[in-house]
Amino acid sequence: MNYIDFHVHAFADKIAVRTIDTLQKTAGVAPATNGTLAATQARMREWGVDGMVLLSIATKPSQHLVCNNWAASVKSECIFPFGSVHPDGEDALAELERIKALGLYGIKLHPDYQGFYADEARMLPIYRKCGELRLPVIFHAGLDPICPDDIHCTPAMAARILEKCPETTMILAHLGGNAMWDEVETTLAGRFGNLYMDTALTGRYVDEEQLLRIIERHGADKILLGSDCPWDATDTTIAKIKRLGLTEAQERMIFAENAERVLGIESAAPTQEGLLAPPEPPSAGLGSPAPGDCESI
Repeated sequence: MNYIDFHVHAFADKIAVRTIDTLQKTAGVAPATNGTLAATQARMREWGVDGMVLLSIATKPSQHLVCNNWAASVKSECIFPFGSVHPDGEDALAELERIKALGLYGIKLHPDYQGFYADEARMLPIYRKCGELRLPVIFHAGLDPICPDDIHCTPAMAARILEKCPETTMILAHLGGNAMWDEVETTLAGRFGNLYMDTALTGRYVDEEQLLRIIERHGADKILLGSDCPWDATDTTIAKIKRLGLTEAQERMIFAENAERVLGIESAAPTQEGLLAPPEPPSAGLGSPAPGDCESI
């Protein structure tokens, strides 16, 4: 694949419009899609993207089952879904086992929406279980508009858990910490072998000089192309990275090769239909999300 967007959000059709409307009011940004999977696939195809990592969030413990079942139901040769667990769920560790059995590629945690701070001791069993299962963990990192004055995953918090969980592959979204890039440069970049960063929202916010400094300090082999679609566009993120003057080899790593390594997939072109192809219907026993039962943020 030439381009894999490692940070994409879409929703079950029955909740997509309502969810996008709610999130748009919080974010203050016009979405690039209506939130449905079909619209997201079409937009990715328009932007020249070959594959996407679909991120969902269980915003309460009761959402584990339906959230992860839906994620499994849309998995395809070019859609790589992550599951989610809520840290307050008594079955969180067991659900991680089920996520692995479903063939999902990792888990997404959003400390701000799930009500925890990234370096809380109670989170360590979840992080370490993910390391044991070889499930990468992607975090929302840095500022989030839902609680801009109370950041739940700062670079300093992330550094503490990276030190305590060296066997777990961790991905900090938004280039290590949205709107906290000075601290990312001094606290995280180049310091941890188990840390990847994605570029979600950097097409919209971070300046090119700082983006280049962080990539060079952390290493292009640990940076993942990401947009945060529908809140930013993959094509503008790609264009921004191409303006940095990186080598072709570095660009290939960021645009797809690193993602292929983290996901454990072989490099291959998608089918003729690509991302425009509708997902297969859920298999027997996989429930569809009811309104409010699976949010993707």
